[in-house]
Amino acid sequence: MKKIEKKIVAILGPTATGKTNLAIQLIQKYPFEIISVDSAMVYQTMDIGTAKPSPEELKLAPHHLINCCPPDQIYSVADFCRDANIKIQEIFSRNKLPLLVGGTMMYFNALKNGLSNLPSRDENLRAEFLKILNQEGLGSLFNLLKNLDPKAAERIKPQDTQRIIRALEIFKLSGKSMFDPDLNMEKSSQKLQYPLCAIGLITQDLEWQKINIKNRFLNMLEQGLIQEVKELKNQFNLNQDLPSMRSVGYRQVWDYLDQKLNYDQMIERSLIATAQLAKRQRTWLRSFDWVELLDPRDLNLLDQVCSKIDSHLSSPAS
Repeated sequence: MKKIEKKIVAILGPTATGKTNLAIQLIQKYPFEIISVDSAMVYQTMDIGTAKPSPEELKLAPHHLINCCPPDQIYSVADFCRDANIKIQEIFSRNKLPLLVGGTMMYFNALKNGLSNLPSRDENLRAEFLKILNQEGLGSLFNLLKNLDPKAAERIKPQDTQRIIRALEIFKLSGKSMFDPDLNMEKSSQKLQYPLCAIGLITQDLEWQKINIKNRFLNMLEQGLIQEVKELKNQFNLNQDLPSMRSVGYRQVWDYLDQKLNYDQMIERSLIATAQLAKRQRTWLRSFDWVELLDPRDLNLLDQVCSKIDSHLSSPAS
């Protein structure tokens, strides 16, 4: 068998733009293995609300980096970069090519450009901070950060559980702020080391995307999203400040189950939150000068994507 040149392809896009469907079509045409780039799909038992590929889709196109973390734990950007690089090497070793697919732009940005050489995560410290979070609430954690690292507290939102915990962890391990220039001088070797063809799905027709978002969320409710959240609350020691439960849809259904919202309010707030997420994703995507943008509504989308992939795979590696 001819050895495949080590190259990577990525499909990025806001929520509800057809990334999974496109990836499944591509895997039938190329020797790809899919690596999910989605900060919600990493969590186990969160299937409906994260729009994970169905069992039938996963049979056609297995995905790496889904279901790799319990929802009561925190999966960081650094965790993703580490795991994605491991999977990339494993895929190359099978003489296949990685196809990165997802909408978590922060993950894509970190993987493309690298992360600062900050201290690695410490499970004991994380357990300590999660205990404070569960027993005393996010406010206590943020107050702790203000006392230990006021520089970080000024730059991190009080609602950002993940970054608050990471900032506390870094300070405890290094004695320095996560924003200390000495800790941020160099980028790590976690960034991609191989030629990349990145294709972004983005449309100017926001009404089209709004309709897609609404139809998808209503379909999630029909599939049993409310029951899924109910079972998550019963099965795990969760709170709404955990990254898993901050995912769009889950927080709103949680409030519905706690009778803070009625059914119609839950739907409305979920749709608003999803639209806000899509806007942030579009902003990220337009800032990436290394991504070629295509319209997901284009009837010739698959042909256009294949043309760009063929050109990428046939060009000599630089």
